[in-house]
Amino acid sequence: MNRFRIGTRRSPLALVQAEWVQDRIREHHPQAEVEIVPIRTSGDRFQDVPIERIGTKGVFIKEIEEALLRDHIDVAVHSMKDLPTELPEGLAVAAVPEREDPADVLVSRVAESLDALPPGARIGTGSLRRRAQLLHYRPDLAVVPIRGNVDTRIAKLARGEVDALVLALAGLKRLGRAYEATQPLPPETCMSAVAQGALGLETRSGEVERLRFLDHEPSALAVAAERAFLARLEGGCQVPVGARAVVHGDRLALAGMVAEVSGRQVFRGELSGASADAASLGTRLAERLLAEGAGAVLREARP
Repeated sequence: MNRFRIGTRRSPLALVQAEWVQDRIREHHPQAEVEIVPIRTSGDRFQDVPIERIGTKGVFIKEIEEALLRDHIDVAVHSMKDLPTELPEGLAVAAVPEREDPADVLVSRVAESLDALPPGARIGTGSLRRRAQLLHYRPDLAVVPIRGNVDTRIAKLARGEVDALVLALAGLKRLGRAYEATQPLPPETCMSAVAQGALGLETRSGEVERLRFLDHEPSALAVAAERAFLARLEGGCQVPVGARAVVHGDRLALAGMVAEVSGRQVFRGELSGASADAASLGTRLAERLLAEGAGAVLREARP
């Protein structure tokens, strides 16, 4: 029990996140043996295929969870937005560390803002959520599918393959590249993904207590509200759903979004209440949007 084998994807960002967790464990357990075990996932193997066409939920975490279940690793460090709302039997989220800024940002070499991009500008993203919201806000843009890690995407921008990118600010910050951001995108324009900016530390159900010291309650509550919203919608990273929860003391404010892939139709809503009722608030907001017609949009979006 004095050993922590940390499973993670092989991407530069994933390794930075795992190294951060490794450092925190060593601070808390100076005598522990802590090592990082990089694992290649399905989402990493099929870089030329859009995420929605790979055809499974959890494309960035399946192989890591299998390693947990086989006792090849002791803790998995995920970007929480990649983690499905239903976990395999025998696994649990032990901790959500303090969340980084969940915002999306524009990265461009030709314009200082989304509004300043010229008509027909090519904007790269691999996210249906971002695509739908960008087209809703600026239907004149040409949204170009793009995959790969942050370095790969920014290199494509530098080569002129696209005029702009939309990336997560949290990833840029963790990589020490926040200077690349041209403009933060407000949630009214581009609502972030569920749990964006948060890490999820997953382990076997009987071993959660030894990682609890890494849990940040306000972040965990915000993520719980957003994931409950997603769970009620029966969505995943392959459908255009976004949410943003903010905790202030014992109060939580939640905003949620469901969009048609084409961007023609967007359902938005907000709800607030006691932070202790985080999951209930997420479920209630989802039910409100479903009652307004979001269910048909979700059915259309699912592969």
